[in-house]
Amino acid sequence: MNNTPNSTKNVLSSDVEIKGNLKFSGELTMEGKLEGEISSDGVLHLGESGAVNGNVNVNTVVVRGKINGNVVAKDKIEIKSKAEVFGDIRAAKLVIEEGVTFVGKTEVNPNKVAPSTQPPRAPSPEAPKPVEGIKLGGR
Repeated sequence: MNNTPNSTKNVLSSDVEIKGNLKFSGELTMEGKLEGEISSDGVLHLGESGAVNGNVNVNTVVVRGKINGNVVAKDKIEIKSKAEVFGDIRAAKLVIEEGVTFVGKTEVNPNKVAPSTQPPRAPSPEAPKPVEGIKLGGR
């Protein structure tokens, strides 16, 4: 067996169902179902039959299945075609393919810039004021 540091590859096949929190290191390919939290400094590959009902906090995640919960990735979130994500996502980098179902808010901040104290305010949407002294139509 070839075990080098940080190259651990774990697989949870489609017949696996877990209720509880999941922690792993290295890489995890998950085709099964999880009801609970996932946390890792590694890479999560959620396969087409994979489903998570809970929050995900990892370094990188590639989603092909379904997530019902918030997703935080230190590096990157990739949401592949036909995947479904219902929850807020936050990462340094984000890739969303065509055909994805995503309902939630995003925060993508590659430079980890802190927001200014107050975002600039857009002018309040007031009713348009009539313009006086301009004649149109040349009459």
